[in-house]
Amino acid sequence: MHRDLCHHGLLEISQRIRRSELTSETVTRAMLDRIARHEPQLKSVLMLLADTALEAARQADKEIAGGFWRGPLHGVPIAIKDIFWTKGLPTTAGMDVLKDFRPDDDATVVKRLRQAGAVLIAKLHMTEGATHAHHPSLPRPVNPWSAPHWTGASSSGSGVAVAAGFCYGALGTDTGGSIRIPSAAGNLTGIKPTWGRVSRHGLIALSESLDHIGPMARSAEDAAAILQVIAGADPDDPTALADPVPDYLAGTGADLGDLVIGIDWNYATGNIPEPIAAALHRAVEIFAGLGARIRKVEFPSQTDTSAMMPIMVAEAAAAHAEHFPAKADRYGPILTAVLSGAAALTACQIARAYQAKNRFAGRLHAFFREVDMILTPGLGRLLPTWDEIESFGADIAAMGRVLAPVAQFTAPFNVAGTPTISLPGGFTEDGLPIGLQLAGGRLTESLLIRAGVAFQRATNFHTRRPPLDI
Repeated sequence: MHRDLCHHGLLEISQRIRRSELTSETVTRAMLDRIARHEPQLKSVLMLLADTALEAARQADKEIAGGFWRGPLHGVPIAIKDIFWTKGLPTTAGMDVLKDFRPDDDATVVKRLRQAGAVLIAKLHMTEGATHAHHPSLPRPVNPWSAPHWTGASSSGSGVAVAAGFCYGALGTDTGGSIRIPSAAGNLTGIKPTWGRVSRHGLIALSESLDHIGPMARSAEDAAAILQVIAGADPDDPTALADPVPDYLAGTGADLGDLVIGIDWNYATGNIPEPIAAALHRAVEIFAGLGARIRKVEFPSQTDTSAMMPIMVAEAAAAHAEHFPAKADRYGPILTAVLSGAAALTACQIARAYQAKNRFAGRLHAFFREVDMILTPGLGRLLPTWDEIESFGADIAAMGRVLAPVAQFTAPFNVAGTPTISLPGGFTEDGLPIGLQLAGGRLTESLLIRAGVAFQRATNFHTRRPPLDI
């Protein structure tokens, strides 16, 4: 009777719960039933929180029936990547070395979800330490659109769970593309906010100056509703921004006549497969039809974005110093190779990497004085297969050659710490999702969301679901 609930959006389900057309318990049970049917095939759930989820759902129903509505997430099943502290529960970041770690507190984002009345339904699988490969002892999530194809790193479980209808949204993290690549792989909307817009307290770090936390959902409106809850200053994280959090959905009904969207055709379509280029051209026409002014631009040189790898490797070594190399035998080959590479970095190399990072961020800041946002592909190539991704083994140089084209449009905005939104942009002839990306200047999440919502009201790519029920 309620099997179709998984196909609805977060905000639609939220309003139906608020109006007592559905109970949170009914919705949560429907999600649990769907997980029971499809999780053995998809392997996205590390820990199912069935009992506590039903308890939270019943509590939400009592509160809403009594006239106390906490907001759009109240009573709605949400899942979290297993990289965020959850009090008293194992929090592993996909690592064997942390399988017995049970934090004494929730991460700030988890606290905020609970305070908003969200029903936390599951902790989700991810790559080891938020790098590029899953630990050999853990299952690899399966893309519901096409099992042979990649799910994206590192928020793999988050992408699969949302795409499969196990939850109405999930939290992911993004150091070089790990919200946006799984979003592109799963036909989802993902928001990588400005660095510091969301507190990182209780996040198991990969690279502190590059790590971002954000939502993954099926639409821009749904993702915005989650961002609304998790964004904001935090006394437990001194790097969290104190700037006021706007109402991200307040202006989404407006047209785009006041927005200037930049497009660098050479940057965006040079050596890009035809289906992606075609999706980009189609998107430009749609945005122009919505009133946005399209301006040809020249994107800043990405020479300095090569700084990302030395920074990530050095900061990862610092993050893992407690366990690596002392417990190296408990690490998988990819993370071992990444951490071992830190020893070859000199102080000068690391210093120059941070200097290059700052130079690129400055150039990008100046660039966004000319346009409100830039449109790019989500990925620099069609979605690869698992065989292609795993062909490099533990060879970091080979891994870089395989992944660089994939992440060429995502990594620059981690280096600069500026926000992006990923949007479904169409499908290949074989039915694989094609992702698009809008990127803006510091704290322009509201503009990106407004553009994303308008695009999705004019298209239906985001409404298509993977063929699980056929």
